[in-house]
Amino acid sequence: MKTIKNKMLFTFVVFSITLQAQTKAFEVEVKGQGDPILLFPGFTSTGDVWKDVVADLSKTYECHIFTFAGFGDVAPIETPWLPKIRNSISQYISHHKLDEATIIGHSLGGTLGLWLATEKNAKYTKVIVVDALPSTGALMMPNFNSETIVYDNPYNKRLLQMDAISFEAMATQMATAMSLNKDKHTLIRDWILKADRKTYVYGYTDLLKLDLRESISKITVPITVLAATEPYGKDLVTKTYETQYKNLKAYTIKFAEESAHFIMFDQPGWLLNRIKEELH
Repeated sequence: MKTIKNKMLFTFVVFSITLQAQTKAFEVEVKGQGDPILLFPGFTSTGDVWKDVVADLSKTYECHIFTFAGFGDVAPIETPWLPKIRNSISQYISHHKLDEATIIGHSLGGTLGLWLATEKNAKYTKVIVVDALPSTGALMMPNFNSETIVYDNPYNKRLLQMDAISFEAMATQMATAMSLNKDKHTLIRDWILKADRKTYVYGYTDLLKLDLRESISKITVPITVLAATEPYGKDLVTKTYETQYKNLKAYTIKFAEESAHFIMFDQPGWLLNRIKEELH
């Protein structure tokens, strides 16, 4: 009887470990010592997008570098992807007592930083948003209404069924548009190609559905936005940011001239200097 109980216990433990592994929303690499910084990458990117930034900041800060489920070598999770990412980050912050950490997020990661800052009694030291908006959906679609965004739609079906050659062509085109640094196009493309296809499709649907334009009015944490000016030009970019962030009570915005979406690749020195200014 004791043997049977032991076997049952062993089976339960293995099942629990397997379940946890299957539902892990991200992996985190910690480098350096000092005040904590959480670094969130953009959609499909891995934590390596922060490699040069971390090489400098980890000399004096404790950097927690995230890679989200379905990207890089991190196994995918079930939908809804983005809410699970956010909830798991909140649990990670609570477990590791990082309530007063600084958050630095690029693109999707910046939007996540804003989302976390809307939580009641948020005490983060600062959120540094790198080329990210409260509502990606509102940027992409006229007359945007988050209620109309669903997983099951013709565009998503086409993406899920797209063959490898067509998907690679799309990824190559996207990578070219997101950085002026031609040496980084292959890296960006490869991140897209390596992404779990369902995560790529349904995770982006989650991002499109997320609309923080109203809820950012609740933010009391200091916010700094670092925005790229290309390919649309500073005037249009300024108007877009002013419109999307109009309900945020106070924030600082700085523009990276001659940079597309991946500021860390197009203007690495500028980005690092601005981040270090904000940390002091």
